[in-house]
Amino acid sequence: MDGDLLKFLTQFRNAPRSVGAIVPSSRELAEAMIAPIDFEKARVIVEFGPGTGVMTTAIVKKLSPHTRYVGVEVNQTFCQTLTVRFPHLHFFNRGAQDIKEILTSLGVDSVDAIICGLPWASLPIDLQVRIMSAISDVLRPGGVFVTFAYLQGLVMPAAGMLRRRLKAQFAFVKTTKIIWRNVPPAFAYVCYR
Repeated sequence: MDGDLLKFLTQFRNAPRSVGAIVPSSRELAEAMIAPIDFEKARVIVEFGPGTGVMTTAIVKKLSPHTRYVGVEVNQTFCQTLTVRFPHLHFFNRGAQDIKEILTSLGVDSVDAIICGLPWASLPIDLQVRIMSAISDVLRPGGVFVTFAYLQGLVMPAAGMLRRRLKAQFAFVKTTKIIWRNVPPAFAYVCYR
């Protein structure tokens, strides 16, 4: 995985709005992100923006044989890396807003958990709205949506909009502790439908 840092930096340089970070998330952030998932009961888990697979690796370690994983990665280079690294999983080189179409093609109508590594602060507002609408369309009642935010980004207007949107869309929203070992420090929003 040493090559992941260089790959991430290169992809950030080429497409900063869609990559959103200069380094992959830490293992500690990945663990905090997947902690709310009930891996014994989950039938379908979706990951938006898996990047080079830090969170995917954490998910795979706990994935039950009866659970289906679907990764949605808009960056073609990352998607190819993930497909090689995790040949037993399904990855789609599409946007998160297309999740309903992707699931329909797989014969799936709802999901139990969505882990999201999308760079909300750099996404256009209309795309944010379409992604949130798509999440509502596929996340089952009682399902969990987990996304993260960088600590320094809390002062940005987009951070406040994301918080308000999550609280309006989900029945219950909480935050994890700050993951100081992430670069930059981050925390996760854990949202239940």
